[in-house]
Amino acid sequence: MTPTLVATILIAYFVALIVMAYFTSRKADTTTFFTGNRQSPWYLVAFGMIGTSLSGVTFISVPGKVYVEGMAYFQIVLGYIIGYIVIAQVLMPLYYRMNLVSIYEYLLERFGLVSYKTGAAFFILSRTLGSAMRLFLATKVLQLFLFDGLGVPYWVTALTTVALIWVYTFKGGIKTIVYTDAFQTIFLVGSVILCTIVIANALDVNFMQLFDKISHTRTATGQTMTTMFHFHDPDSALFFPKQFFGGIFIAIAMTGLDQDLMQKNLTCKSIGDARKNMYSFTAILVMVNFLFLLLGGALYVYAQQKGVDLPVNAKGMIVTDDVFPTLAFGEFGTWAGILFLLGVTASSYASADSALTALTTGFCIDFLNFNRREEKEKNRYKLFVHIGFSLLFLLISLIMYVISSQDLIGLVLKVASYTYGPLLGLFFFGILTKRSLKEVLVPVICLLAPTLCYILADHSAAWFGGYQFGFELLILNGVLTFSGLYLISKKPIVTPSLAESV
Repeated sequence: MTPTLVATILIAYFVALIVMAYFTSRKADTTTFFTGNRQSPWYLVAFGMIGTSLSGVTFISVPGKVYVEGMAYFQIVLGYIIGYIVIAQVLMPLYYRMNLVSIYEYLLERFGLVSYKTGAAFFILSRTLGSAMRLFLATKVLQLFLFDGLGVPYWVTALTTVALIWVYTFKGGIKTIVYTDAFQTIFLVGSVILCTIVIANALDVNFMQLFDKISHTRTATGQTMTTMFHFHDPDSALFFPKQFFGGIFIAIAMTGLDQDLMQKNLTCKSIGDARKNMYSFTAILVMVNFLFLLLGGALYVYAQQKGVDLPVNAKGMIVTDDVFPTLAFGEFGTWAGILFLLGVTASSYASADSALTALTTGFCIDFLNFNRREEKEKNRYKLFVHIGFSLLFLLISLIMYVISSQDLIGLVLKVASYTYGPLLGLFFFGILTKRSLKEVLVPVICLLAPTLCYILADHSAAWFGGYQFGFELLILNGVLTFSGLYLISKKPIVTPSLAESV
């Protein structure tokens, strides 16, 4: 693919997004920006959430990880199913009943101002880091395969990327995002399917035969690439209970307690529509994740049979995050390169644009008391906050470019294990108990729990006979937060009724 072709595709893609933003943001006000006037079609929300949930990290890192872990990631995906059921049956009815704009307003109602601000702050920290890392991966791919060849420095690529997202989200907000994310998900899912077909055709096999070839190919650790379940080594981070239960709580935390994805759900007309959205989204997400794993196996089968040299680092180790883009641009022909480019762009921007909108919403509602401001003042503050988070995304992307990690999907989920744990503890303490909190100590507990988790994870192999923490670290973080909150809590004061006094 020539730089001119890549640039033409990207320009056409963003023109389509900006046109869509123009039509969806007409007559938009701050209510439209934050809630979409609660008129979003549930099926559109469900489909668009796929792009938001997966991101460019999933698009590139999950296929790459098959070389190391086989299809073990599917254990986490199975856990997601249970987590999404909990969201649909427990959390979403709560949010709809309270008619929330920011889901962290629940903590204000249940505990008080300090808990509310603490929960909102942890969301902002987690979503900012996670979304900026996801965006970094897309800009890195564009830099490697387009802008390096044109002599454009990375900071210009990152700045342009963030600026484009800001342009098509700053006015319409969540209403625009519902439509643009659905549009981008079409390219994400379509590119995975079509790239897999391209590889199957190149190997002269059908889908079933391709799966059979993958099942006879070995990972770096010697297992077959279709190996999904790991029951034999409790110390391993891939042990099934760690992955499955970790997946449950990752789904609850990163979707049900995340303003980004819940904001989309809350744009539906009713709780019934929101549940239809969640269950449809779950079914599609499971299928798409399996396709990503199938694609990952296909990449390594192709490389092995065609004798293709895979990208390696200075130590001679395969850089798994670079395998898919390298083969897509260098081996599969122009059409596959176009499909990959559209897929990684769609997945990355669908995640980053909704995160930018959610962060703006969260900060405005949770920290700037928007409900008490006039419309003109709201618009001014919203603009400044939107620009501020855009610049923060840019800064983190530049830092990530310097300290780049090979396995970003693992890094994103690891960061989530530390930052979403306090949210799990806070919300479930509120839902499962009726106790009140000594609020001044809530931030201390919410900082102490992830700190203890970090110490335990860092020393687990030495302290616990080789045991390695996986995604169950998120559960431990939530449990420690819950336990700490219990220690600073007390039973609610119940005022006796007149009849009881007599």
